[in-house]
Amino acid sequence: MAFGGLVRRLTVALLMLYAFAVPWEYSLDLGEPFGNAARILGILLLVTVAPLVLMMRGARRPGVVQWLVLALYLYFVCSYFWTVEQDATMDKIRAYFQVMMIVWLVWEVAEAPEDLRGLFRAFVAGCWVLAILTFLNFASASSAVEQLAGQVRFVAEGQDPNDVARFLDLGFPLAALLFATEKQWLTRFLAIGYIPAGLLAVLLTASRGGFSGALAALLGSAILLVMWRPRASSVVFVGLAVTVVAIFLFVPAGSLDRLATIPEEVGGGDLNDRLNIWDAGWHAFTRSPWWGYGAGTFTTAAGLASGDTAHNTVMAVLVTGGLAGTAIFAGILAGVARAVSRTGGLLRVALGTGMVVWLITSMVGSVEENRATWLLFAMVTLAGRLAEERRGAMMELFSGEGGTEVKMLVYAGR
Repeated sequence: MAFGGLVRRLTVALLMLYAFAVPWEYSLDLGEPFGNAARILGILLLVTVAPLVLMMRGARRPGVVQWLVLALYLYFVCSYFWTVEQDATMDKIRAYFQVMMIVWLVWEVAEAPEDLRGLFRAFVAGCWVLAILTFLNFASASSAVEQLAGQVRFVAEGQDPNDVARFLDLGFPLAALLFATEKQWLTRFLAIGYIPAGLLAVLLTASRGGFSGALAALLGSAILLVMWRPRASSVVFVGLAVTVVAIFLFVPAGSLDRLATIPEEVGGGDLNDRLNIWDAGWHAFTRSPWWGYGAGTFTTAAGLASGDTAHNTVMAVLVTGGLAGTAIFAGILAGVARAVSRTGGLLRVALGTGMVVWLITSMVGSVEENRATWLLFAMVTLAGRLAEERRGAMMELFSGEGGTEVKMLVYAGR
């Protein structure tokens, strides 16, 4: 029993470290055969959990989302037999295993509402690291005047600007939730402090899709704070408004000019050549609509240059997995949405906002390959399970410090 408790504490600690590392994983890459920080921690977590499950207590009964994620992975494995590019498909099969396995690992390891809150804390802490790394990149560029004059996008070392903005966006509603529900003042200060810091980092990336996601995330965070304490939230909003003004004065004009082109790109532009990519992807899909071309084959199927991506999650799955793979992926999204509906109150708003951010950013990015996507799905499905198994404890932990209205909303979620 003592050994089992020690192993469980170890697996929970590794799970938290994994969630902490996911936002900034590409900034610490040790190269082959080790890979980035999240990959290393994921492998350590897997080799720790697997023996625990097999030898000590057996596996927890999977939920619908866990079965569907397994089905999608096995489908892409089977696509090796009809793929148009076997090497690319084999590489993608390995990559999908590494990013999808967290859906099962979170389901297996996390047992209590405190574990869920720990995941939220770890992810927001990781977003803080990502924001700081982005600030450091801006500071280093600012020290070279000639470089700064022609640079409008700043990003943490090793990261893609759109990915950075997307990861930062997902941290906003979780930070707002922690601010409203945590008891320790330092944790609450770091949580609410992340919102202006994260917004500044998003603006520095000059990611148009990321900025659109940030607006949705901030709106959801505002709704959460109003639900928590309407009067207290007004003070928070005033402080954030002053901070936002200061942020806009701090961000380089070139970055803001790029963000200002969003209406033009949506109204009559080509979305930075994305429309041409989607058109090529659609024509590829119509030639093989049922089973797709195989995992990792979008660029080959669409006739694009090496290194291009679909820049749209649904298009990527349609081309590589066909209607069959897309149907499974749609089932996963439906299962995750159902898990959100099982929760209540502030938690439902936070997780629902996170999913809205994911949907917005998935329209202009291929996010089915990101660890952050599957970690988000894992946390949401865990929240849905705990809302049924431990509703009283979940209400106590995530209802906030005093809103009677919030508690009524949590009960209404039953």
